[in-house]
Amino acid sequence: MVMNKKLFDGDDSPHIQPTSADIILRQQLEYSVSKYFYEACDRTIQNILSHCRWYVTADASAMTLVIECPDDVTNWRVLQKMVSMATWLDKFTSSAKIRVCPPDKQAMPFEMRVDEISVYRDWA
Repeated sequence: MVMNKKLFDGDDSPHIQPTSADIILRQQLEYSVSKYFYEACDRTIQNILSHCRWYVTADASAMTLVIECPDDVTNWRVLQKMVSMATWLDKFTSSAKIRVCPPDKQAMPFEMRVDEISVYRDWA
């Protein structure tokens, strides 16, 4: 039996480069998730986030909340509130993760997957 090498038409194969529509839709998703996340947070977390640069990224594998901390005190406060933030993200998607970037650019960011909440819940 001869195998046909072309299994899919060109329209059926996945796009290698995202289209401009794909990019716009991803940006809208990231903006909306960021907005709803911030609004769902309590005043304490909103206050902490207001001192940081933070944003949400979305790709095929997971949604990531990235928090860049300006100083060690803020970094510690963010780490203490990660379980609360992860609990909200888990309601949205279980494949999300949180990455906390310390002020020292040479230090490694701390990353937690939302599906790991139970491990950290006792520490909160």
